[in-house]
Amino acid sequence: MPRWLLPESISDALPLEAGNIESLRRRLLDLYRSYGYELVMPPMLEHIESLLTGGEDDLGLRTFKLVDQLSGRTLGLRADMTPQVARIDAHLLNREGVARLCYCGPVLHTRPAGLFATREPLQIGAELYGHAGLEADLEVIELMIASLQAGGVTRLRVDLCHHAIVPALLALDAGIDQDEVYAALQRKDVPALRELLAAAHPQAREALLALVDLYGRVEGSRAPLAVARAKLPPLPPILAALETLERLARSPLWRRHPQVELSVDLADLRGYRYHTGVTFAAYVPSMPNAVARGGRYDDIGRAFGRARPATGFSLELRALASLREAPALAAAIRAPWSDEEALAARVAQLRVSGEVVIQSLPGHEHGQQAFACDRQLVWEDGAWRVRPL
Repeated sequence: MPRWLLPESISDALPLEAGNIESLRRRLLDLYRSYGYELVMPPMLEHIESLLTGGEDDLGLRTFKLVDQLSGRTLGLRADMTPQVARIDAHLLNREGVARLCYCGPVLHTRPAGLFATREPLQIGAELYGHAGLEADLEVIELMIASLQAGGVTRLRVDLCHHAIVPALLALDAGIDQDEVYAALQRKDVPALRELLAAAHPQAREALLALVDLYGRVEGSRAPLAVARAKLPPLPPILAALETLERLARSPLWRRHPQVELSVDLADLRGYRYHTGVTFAAYVPSMPNAVARGGRYDDIGRAFGRARPATGFSLELRALASLREAPALAAAIRAPWSDEEALAARVAQLRVSGEVVIQSLPGHEHGQQAFACDRQLVWEDGAWRVRPL
């Protein structure tokens, strides 16, 4: 096998793509800072128990595991940064009240999350801790929308869901295979659901089957939330979940963002099982999978010694960068190569002021560059001056 071949679903980022990703990363982190989010940098490697807190099933399948040569304990290469940030909030910062944290870094997946997905996503996101009210969910949703706009997205659809509904229905019959039902709901596989629920409690069976069709725009005669109230059993967790979704859908937030189509999908259970409340996913027409996901995951910090309300979102930076138009080549100044002091001082001065100055090595004066040299540095009237090319 040639040494330059990479593993399946792993790829390099070449200069133009890497530059596009990096400029977007800086832009998003500056955006999060403007909302008051502080940057944290969790490690790539942790003890497996810490990484899988709240998501042992689906998250565990995606996590690479290895044995620590120093301690003999099992370590994991992170597949998701949210549990790490929750650990930082609960165990290290230990602040009272609200904490806003953001992050950006690579994660590794044992298998790609979807068609054309990479196994090394570059994950960026924001998490808000310490407030259980809907105000926190609205803030992170608005920040997610602003992130996608910063990435050049002009139209998108946001799907709302609530992860308290399915557990409430599954609790009606302890004999239901929960993992299989979750997988079938995610696929919207009605024949498989019918087979799995053939012997289940009738109320649970009919409600779980109804979830598959409870999706669509929040308005209209067949609005899914109104249909859900008619078809789902009036259990307290379900009524509370529907009320929360209705309040969220009535928020003025959506009027401020007319480019966003708001929908509900009560079977959109993709993501990780640590979610406990409202969840949301953003879709754009040119991508088969969600471009961003988030939601509430209260009490995940309990495993780290402090239970906290929590909500947040993350997105795959490389995927978002691919939606942007190819950036124009950056303007630059061409300069001759010399170690002459006056030239070196002038080049240094220009670089400090923010200019890109490329010194042409001897014999490579017309070599290919990833910059558009529209000016040149020339010796004129006893000084090095910038002139148009």
